Amino acid sequence: MNFADFKVVLPAIISFGVCVVLCPLLIPFLKRLKFGQYIRQEGPESHLKKSGTPTMGGIVIVLSVAITSLIYLKDYPDIVPVLFATIGFGIIGFMDDYIKVVMKRSMGLKAWQKLLGQILVTAIFGYYLINFTDVGTAMLIPFSGGKYLDVSYMFLPMFFIVVLGTVNGSNFTDGLDGLESSVTVLIATFFTVVAIGVKSGISPITGAVAGSLLAFLLYNVYPAKVFMGDTGSLALGGFVASAAFMLQMPLFILIVALVYLVEVMSVMMQVGYFKLTGGKRIFKMAPIHHHFELMGWEETRVVAVFSIITAVLCLVGLMGLN
Repeated sequence: MNFADFKVVLPAIISFGVCVVLCPLLIPFLKRLKFGQYIRQEGPESHLKKSGTPTMGGIVIVLSVAITSLIYLKDYPDIVPVLFATIGFGIIGFMDDYIKVVMKRSMGLKAWQKLLGQILVTAIFGYYLINFTDVGTAMLIPFSGGKYLDVSYMFLPMFFIVVLGTVNGSNFTDGLDGLESSVTVLIATFFTVVAIGVKSGISPITGAVAGSLLAFLLYNVYPAKVFMGDTGSLALGGFVASAAFMLQMPLFILIVALVYLVEVMSVMMQVGYFKLTGGKRIFKMAPIHHHFELMGWEETRVVAVFSIITAVLCLVGLMGLN
């Protein structure tokens, strides 16, 4: 490997190092502040033992990514919109976590408050995307031989649906030790490979996210020493959506982030069916990872299966580039 090759992976190494250093400092600090995870009584009974585990660890992920990105910002201005979306959604998640953990309001932000914040961040990101980048309204069609589809006037509604859906799908995926981290590190690696291949200016931040998540997993795998909370899951959803649009690849989210989609759809189906039938359920519990737990799967098995599926789908996504 020559020096040029090393520069490609350096952001991931820097972010990994920052996260590895910060996690042992933050976890005891969160414990002293009693920033422990609130476990819903209606959730799986096996999760009650996790009550009190430090949460809001997503702060470390966001800091690691931000510090690394700032190093490269001057030479890679395309990092700006992705970093904004990551931090912007992370702030919404932090507010939600703070209200849950510190103010002891178990539901966190009200639904309309969270949605309003997400719409605002999405709108600012979209405005920047259209007016200050060369991305435009065209998007790469998977398995089309490199053809692009210009959705023109349909871009705006599609943009909001994709971003908000991805962010909330990421949020729902964060329900088991290491699940969100394991799934998203694979998605971030996929976007890093693509960004390097097409020489996109977002490769430093995609690499930084992959590196930070690899480090965070050291503390987040079962049994987790820290949870990322909404701070991390919303930030990561914002990263995935913004990186996909900067690469003109939002359609690939349906492939590589299929787990996100399945998670959020399982919640929508469960709630809708419950209301329509007066109390009946499709799944034993939603999001769907809890359904598999209640079927008798070990938590680690669910995480492993969802991660393997994501890894295979990322390979499929790479095949879809041609």
